[in-house]
Amino acid sequence: MADRRLHLGEGARFLEVGLPAQETAAGEEHHFVLVDIIDGGLYSTTGLPGSGLTQLAALSEPLGAVAPLHQEGAPTESSASWVAALGAGLVLLGQRDAAGLQIVQRLGQPAAGRAEVPLRMNDAVADPHGRFWAGAMTYDGDPGDGFLLRLDPDGSILIMLEELAIPNGPAFTADGATMYLAETTTGWIRRFPVDPATGDLGPGEKFVHVSEGGPDGMTVDAEGCLWSAVWGGSCLHRYSPAGELLERIEVPVRQPTSIAISSVAPYRAIVTSATQHLDSATRHDGRVITAEVSVGGLPAVSYNRRPQ
Repeated sequence: MADRRLHLGEGARFLEVGLPAQETAAGEEHHFVLVDIIDGGLYSTTGLPGSGLTQLAALSEPLGAVAPLHQEGAPTESSASWVAALGAGLVLLGQRDAAGLQIVQRLGQPAAGRAEVPLRMNDAVADPHGRFWAGAMTYDGDPGDGFLLRLDPDGSILIMLEELAIPNGPAFTADGATMYLAETTTGWIRRFPVDPATGDLGPGEKFVHVSEGGPDGMTVDAEGCLWSAVWGGSCLHRYSPAGELLERIEVPVRQPTSIAISSVAPYRAIVTSATQHLDSATRHDGRVITAEVSVGGLPAVSYNRRPQ
């Protein structure tokens, strides 16, 4: 889809309402966004073959993922349009000038000082009830130092799971009652019930184990099936809600990292990838690839901010 190679592409999301044409290079609505984590880049695209990537932000800290921002009442920062897992914490991003999106407010640094080595934020997503969930890990993915947090609408930051290594996902069902979380280093995807009123997690259970690589970014489609990019496996997996492997889709990259599927026909998926840890890149490693698919996805939902 694009010639640009990403160091650690991730965080692919489909936006039901595309970015306005004036924000994109070619004057077209862009419905997909993604990040290059270590380089702190946020990009958008139409998702069509050869369409390329438009850079929306170039930040000086690792950018794990973003979600659209909806602010109820009088916003603290009217220019803010995204919530982001950035560096060791959470921030609001907004358009301040022609240089692109910038930090307009820091919400907290929950990953700072938690371990003997530095941590950074990793994958993140908003759930259907307007909460923002984000994982954190050490730069080398050391076991036991990672964790999963939840940012509530009132701005509270709560640590939900600890003693992780490389948490990826999370991904939620359409009703927000179930969360999937991948542990890339162990190969397990776990499933948790979610209290819709409070966001509290019930006891987790093992959903599936991936043996041909590490489960990375995930998404749930319109039929309730879970898609996982398999790091090191050059493929995507699609699972039924019962954990049956329905499809194994080969992709021309060695380290696929995340997937987003459009919710409007004709359905299209984009897959991010990475060149990190590769001695030499093959033709498409690090690129964003795209293909038509037969099932629709769920659009990204917004973090619903209600400052107290």
